[in-house]
Amino acid sequence: MTKNNIDNTLIEEFVCEAPNNQVKKESFASNIKYLIVGTIFGIVFVKAEIVSWFRIQEMFRLQSFHMYGVIGTAVVVGLISVQIIKRFKVKTFSGETVSIQDKTFNKGQIYGGLIFGLGWAITGACPGPLFAQIGSGFLAITVTFASAVAGTWLYGAFKNKLPH
Repeated sequence: MTKNNIDNTLIEEFVCEAPNNQVKKESFASNIKYLIVGTIFGIVFVKAEIVSWFRIQEMFRLQSFHMYGVIGTAVVVGLISVQIIKRFKVKTFSGETVSIQDKTFNKGQIYGGLIFGLGWAITGACPGPLFAQIGSGFLAITVTFASAVAGTWLYGAFKNKLPH
């Protein structure tokens, strides 16, 4: 992290490990496609019972294969997709090259994964389907959403003091 003084205002610059090198600016109207895809994705999550608190509890109690099958399928699809992107040098719809940076392992990922899994097991909600759960009428999930936002804020506040 570097600090610069610009107009007597302290600005902190963070170097992103996965920079977004997007060249073309997108208008609000062009982002509607993400809203549509996200809505469809949420409907699929609800219909497949991926957002079901009961299904998530079943998974953590080792009582059902349902969620393990969904997660395993997602991992396989992700692996295949990344390999296709890398081998065929896939470009975005706007013609920009997709670049996937190598990741380095550190012990903080273990701690973070344990905290994440514990929160997931306790609340029955992964951050991915939070909005689908809220949209399905499970308003108690707003507490989980607020906790996720608070956890993200705390991580940002204490990032320099945490093991990485």
